[in-house]
Amino acid sequence: MERWTFKLLQSEAQISAGFALMRQLRPHLEDLTSFAQQISRQSRQGYRLSGLWQDEQLAGLIGFRESENLLYGRFIYVDDLVVDDAQRSSGLGSKLLDSVRHEGRQLGCSHLVLDTGLQKSLAQRFYFREGLLAKGMHFVQQL
Repeated sequence: MERWTFKLLQSEAQISAGFALMRQLRPHLEDLTSFAQQISRQSRQGYRLSGLWQDEQLAGLIGFRESENLLYGRFIYVDDLVVDDAQRSSGLGSKLLDSVRHEGRQLGCSHLVLDTGLQKSLAQRFYFREGLLAKGMHFVQQL
């Protein structure tokens, strides 16, 4: 029987364990030290990085934060969602999203919000299956 455990990545060892997996989603991340510093800075702003372990193996990560704006009110924003390449299409992405949905409800949030790249058609199909709807476009300008 498979045992799945969710844990917030807080310790140096846990954050180190998440680096290689996060690089599957964010290949521009250069090194563990910079990654750990970034996680620390974001954590001070409310970001939380949760891992999904199968026994002792880290299989998925979801990074999220609570926020509020005039459009959604209080909401949970998912910054990062990645399942290990070897575990894709096994339901782990759903487990990760469900954990954040639960957290959002506990916090009194009214929405779960995330962005994905226009080129990521497989991710978009997954989000549609999960009941998320495309409500707009995300615009970016490099400064």
